[in-house]
Amino acid sequence: MSDFLLELLSEEIPARMQAGAGAELEKLFRREMEAAGVAVGELTVWSTPRRLALVARDLPEATEPVSEEAKGPPEGAPDQAIEGFCRKNGVTRDQLEVRDVKGRATYFAVIEKPGQATKDLLAEAIPAIIRDFSWPKSMRWGAASLTTESLRWVRPLSGIVAILGEDLVECEVDGVKSSYATHGHRFHCPGEVTIGSADDYAEKLRACHVIVDHEERQDLIRAKANEAAEAAGLKLVEDEGLVIENAGLTEWPVPLLGRFDESFLDVPPEVIQLTARVNQKYFVCEDASGKLANAFICTANITADDPAVVVDGNRKVLAARLSDARFFWELDQKTKLVDHAKKLERITFHEKLGTVADKVERVAKLADWLVFDAKAPNGDHKLARQAAELAKSDLVTEMVGEFPELQGLMGGYYAAKEGLPQDVCAAIRDHYKPVGANDDVPTAPTTVAVSLADKLDNLLSFFRIDILPTGSKDPFALRRAALGYLRLVQANSLKLSLDEVTHAWASKKMPKLAEALADFLFDRLAVQLRDEGVRHDYIAASKAWQGQTDMRVDRVEARARALTGFLETDDGTNLLAGYKRAANILKKEEWLGVEGEIAQTGEEDPLSEVDDPLLKDVVAAKMELRHKAELSYTPEKAEKALIDALDAAEPKAAKAIAAEDFAGAMSALASLRAPIDAFFDEVTVNDSDHTKRTSRLDLLARFRAAVHNVADFSKIEG
Repeated sequence: MSDFLLELLSEEIPARMQAGAGAELEKLFRREMEAAGVAVGELTVWSTPRRLALVARDLPEATEPVSEEAKGPPEGAPDQAIEGFCRKNGVTRDQLEVRDVKGRATYFAVIEKPGQATKDLLAEAIPAIIRDFSWPKSMRWGAASLTTESLRWVRPLSGIVAILGEDLVECEVDGVKSSYATHGHRFHCPGEVTIGSADDYAEKLRACHVIVDHEERQDLIRAKANEAAEAAGLKLVEDEGLVIENAGLTEWPVPLLGRFDESFLDVPPEVIQLTARVNQKYFVCEDASGKLANAFICTANITADDPAVVVDGNRKVLAARLSDARFFWELDQKTKLVDHAKKLERITFHEKLGTVADKVERVAKLADWLVFDAKAPNGDHKLARQAAELAKSDLVTEMVGEFPELQGLMGGYYAAKEGLPQDVCAAIRDHYKPVGANDDVPTAPTTVAVSLADKLDNLLSFFRIDILPTGSKDPFALRRAALGYLRLVQANSLKLSLDEVTHAWASKKMPKLAEALADFLFDRLAVQLRDEGVRHDYIAASKAWQGQTDMRVDRVEARARALTGFLETDDGTNLLAGYKRAANILKKEEWLGVEGEIAQTGEEDPLSEVDDPLLKDVVAAKMELRHKAELSYTPEKAEKALIDALDAAEPKAAKAIAAEDFAGAMSALASLRAPIDAFFDEVTVNDSDHTKRTSRLDLLARFRAAVHNVADFSKIEG
């Protein structure tokens, strides 16, 4: 058994590509080895700006011999067919074996393949790995680049180290031959370094100022950056993405702390941090009070004789960037937000949806309605409209043009500089929130109204023109808008009817649009609640109400949570079983029940004028229908018990539902568990007496309807 080292040396690999390149190298190596029959165990993959390296432990010296069989033509087949089979499999005719296959003599070729040296297999695999390597972007170089057949790589490939045990694996790719030689640090040790085996690779390069393990470089940057900040009495602002990026830019990272002019602190701290991070890959620091300090930490790629020289050079570059940021900050303030907003007429939001100014008008109208009419949230509708009208103004500012990540935030700063109300400033600043799963959810009424309106407008606008997410594609981030809407509703306990929202947004009723939006939101709700143990079918069972989609997300969620708790109990489990048995009987008999018959005959439904079933005594109205006539026979004991239980449970459940107490409604249903079990045990539904059979099927339909008043159990799986 031997260890194998493969290093691919090149010009600088972009930091953002290194993690993916490491995974690609491992994938291709495993592919080639498995195809060659070489068992691969532990693999280690490293990356630096100039190299990808792979170490495979305990590779066998050679593959095991194998015997393969190939089925050929039957005995008596034409000589031409038999000879072709022999040529294909590399055997002669006298080497063929004859075996019985379903009563017919058939030729078989038995091919003995000797084991192959792993070293030879690696020599074939390495060029295949390099040529098949997939990069987000790649290039050709040199004279060979005149043809499309030449090698493509992220940057010019300059060296291959391939050593099995202590033996060189000889191979060549586009004129680059494998060898024992690599290169150390570009500045500290630019000459060749001879590698003896996989065991001495990392340490020999370390002696030449190259740390090949990217995770070790990350750990070093974290530790040394924190040490530098603490030595200055400051606290490092943690940024894991920046740690990884700096590790991808350096082979010998040396974090150094520097200072910039304190006058730049007049610029918003987020601008300074982004300027340092995006343009220069610098960390920033905070003082003891948590405010941004005039300090930065850069990560040098050398151990300098005089670190102050390195720091001063980085300080000058950062100062130039911060000067630009301060210029944008001061220039933007010379124009009021309301005047910036006028420029939004020149920006297309979507070719079918008009300009950003058109979107702002829709959002402002909806934000006003949410506060004034819907009282969700309950605040000052004039402030909500003002904030919505100005929320997108910073999109045309110089600062947001430079740093799109600051949209909203800069608008809030500019609004504060103008002296606008604090609620308006906060709403402009935070109206995009929540953006991600870990983002804060706004609770200030004005901010909530503008944020809701903005997300609803995105959803309704694109749904109206039939642009929906498909698979993994969601170019307009509608799933994110839906999750943001859900979190706002949940965190602020809002009761919003989506059909009313759609009506307010479109200035007319659009039931299909409202229902499409509701279904989309309920799908997102199911995803959101999955980790909390709320099953998707419980959401499905909770969103149907009186044959229509419930338009209130909060109500569906509350019902689904109550249903989850109820079905975890014995009463819930057994009631579900009783419901399914009743539903199956009714389905088999094609029994519609009283309401179904009314719908078929066209008789007026006394519930047709009920706008919101939760605000009416639904069950009482249905009971009036069911009890038009008394039973013409004396019911059996279990039959009477179920009738009495329904008489008691229906009004209790209706009262609980009207109060949106879904746990209470489930509790009322629990009282039906024993009566329905006894009914099935003791009563014959399909009695030979037509009157009894009809009454008992109606009773089961009544039981089914009672359950459906709380949730649609037919949607529950299992």
